[in-house]
Amino acid sequence: MWFDSWSDLARVLAVGACAYVTVVVVLRLSGKRTLAKLNAFDLVVTVALGSTLATILLSSDVSWAEGAVALALLAGLQFAVAWTTSRLPRARSAVTARPTLLLSHGVLDEEALRQQRVTASDVRQAVRASGSGALEDVAAVVLEGDGTLSVVPSSKFGSGSAFADVPGARPGTGDAGE
Repeated sequence: MWFDSWSDLARVLAVGACAYVTVVVVLRLSGKRTLAKLNAFDLVVTVALGSTLATILLSSDVSWAEGAVALALLAGLQFAVAWTTSRLPRARSAVTARPTLLLSHGVLDEEALRQQRVTASDVRQAVRASGSGALEDVAAVVLEGDGTLSVVPSSKFGSGSAFADVPGARPGTGDAGE
């Protein structure tokens, strides 16, 4: 339980160092997008990379070569999905969630909250975390495709052009919603 053998420790040190270098090389070759947190798929890949590294380190049933191939496969699949979704809008909608307008000009959209399983308290917390003390001072709160809540104060709404892909928002009108 506390100690099995010196050879097991030596394996963790040797394979661990090689696996770490492999992760660094794979991430450098695959680019910044591999670890981006832009949507749920990105999160899955990031967790899978970490899980794969842990398995390489701790499971003597998995060789370094098998682990290196698994890491490269995950990075390659992430690249393929990112490349495809950046070029084909239908593929993007299959892989990523659309943003949802939860609050518009201080008014909560109860139906959107219900559909997205977000509470009014969650929205108020995000508003407070953004430094605002009143919902009325907020032009919009958007549940993004990656699960984060974006809070846009009324003073920063501008033309609303950043809301072009948010259903229910009216970009170009200076109005976050109906």
